Formats: sequence, structure tokens, C-alpha cells
Amino acid sequence: MKISKKQLTNIAFVLLIGLMIFPPTKVYFIRLFSFSPSIESVENQHKITIANWKLKGLNAKNIDIKDLNNKVVFVSFWATWCPPCIAEMPSMKALYEDYKDKVTFLFITNEDWNTVNKFYNKRSYDFPTYNELTSTPKELKSTTIPATYILSKDHNVMVAKKGAANWNADSIRSLLDTLIK
Repeated sequence: MKISKKQLTNIAFVLLIGLMIFPPTKVYFIRLFSFSPSIESVENQHKITIANWKLKGLNAKNIDIKDLNNKVVFVSFWATWCPPCIAEMPSMKALYEDYKDKVTFLFITNEDWNTVNKFYNKRSYDFPTYNELTSTPKELKSTTIPATYILSKDHNVMVAKKGAANWNADSIRSLLDTLIK
């Protein structure tokens, strides 16, 4: 039986789709096509109006956003079952390792600590993780995850990214270095 060029193309297409649907390769493809998030232009930056945002620490101390005045903040809304979240975590880990003493990292999920802890142990992550005790500020609300934000010391949104990204990019490191000064 001879296979035509069209049949070969169809087989290749089906295999590619199958690989993209299979969870381990899906995460790989998402990671492969994740780029550095863009930094908000000055005219698009907006300040977060935070009246009362409190977070329950799952593996960290509880936080009231008021305690983070004059601190650069990296906020990530994510879940253990989310392939784009999983895809971007290695780049976040590299960023976190280098900036954890200079930037406040908030990894926010609605999952319980047992689920998160199993996920972290399997991948050797140790991100400070929280559940929300009060409503998310309207400027950080998102209907999709991952949703990640970088806030300046005066809580201006410098980066707002929905979807997977490469957080270990030079542009993000340069932004953080500038914001820390």
C-alpha cells in the first residue's frame, strides 16, 4: 500500500494535535511559545486602589497588602491543574531564586495546602503561597489563569500578563532592578 503525500500530511497533523493535547507535551509546547511579558507604557499604568486585601499564608505568614507599602510586588494567580501555569513555573522559580530577598512574591491559589504542597514537592518549588481572605482588588481581577502582575513600590501595575510567559527574561530582570532602586 502506497501512502500519498496528502495522507502523510494528515497523519503528521493528527500526531501534532495529539502531542499538543497530551499533558506533558502540552506544557512543553506552551513553554516553548511563551515570551517575555510586555511592560506597561506610562500612560497605561494604573495604581491599585487597595482598601482591604488580606491573604492567608499557606506556607508563609498572613499578609495585609497595607504591609507591602514601599515594596516591589510580584503577584501570580495560578492553580496546580493549569497547564499554562505549570509551563511558566520554571521561569518563575529562576526569577524567585534571584529576587526573593528584594521583591515580595505572592503566589495566590484557591486550592488547599495539601494539594499545593504535593505539587511543590514533586517539582522542588518553595514559593510563598496564599489563599485570599478578602476580595481581589479590581485592577488585579482576571477570569483566566495564570494572571501575573508586577507592582511598583507605590503599587502601580507595571506588568499585567494573562497566560503563560517567560518571567526569567532580561526585560523583567531589568524592570525589577529599576523598581528596586
